[in-house]
Amino acid sequence: MITPIAVRLIQGTDLKEAIHQQIILNQIKAGNIASCVGSLSMLKIRLAGALNTLTLQEPLEIVSIMGTLTPKHAHIHISVANQKGEVLGGHLLDGSIIDTTGELIIHSYPQLTFSREYDANTGFTELSIS
Repeated sequence: MITPIAVRLIQGTDLKEAIHQQIILNQIKAGNIASCVGSLSMLKIRLAGALNTLTLQEPLEIVSIMGTLTPKHAHIHISVANQKGEVLGGHLLDGSIIDTTGELIIHSYPQLTFSREYDANTGFTELSIS
């Protein structure tokens, strides 16, 4: 069974923090981001390879977002388009700020529990499903 959660994020909201608050408020043990459309005035992402970050402060449209949500961690990737229509993306970091609006839909799976466990092969905490 899927439990949908829908919320409108207002201007000035930190996108990642708002997602984290929904995890707490709705006691999500296992979830994913189904959709989020809107715009950002500030973007902070970690780029591929996990070594470099990028911060942009300009009008950006959210064109794609996906993520796996656990009670303690939100692994979220985002793509945005700038005013020229150029798209870039990466791992969402704290400090990405909603501009005019954000329409966020999360799916919660009460019959599952997601967590993250260290994987010596990758050097990262990876998804564990029970």
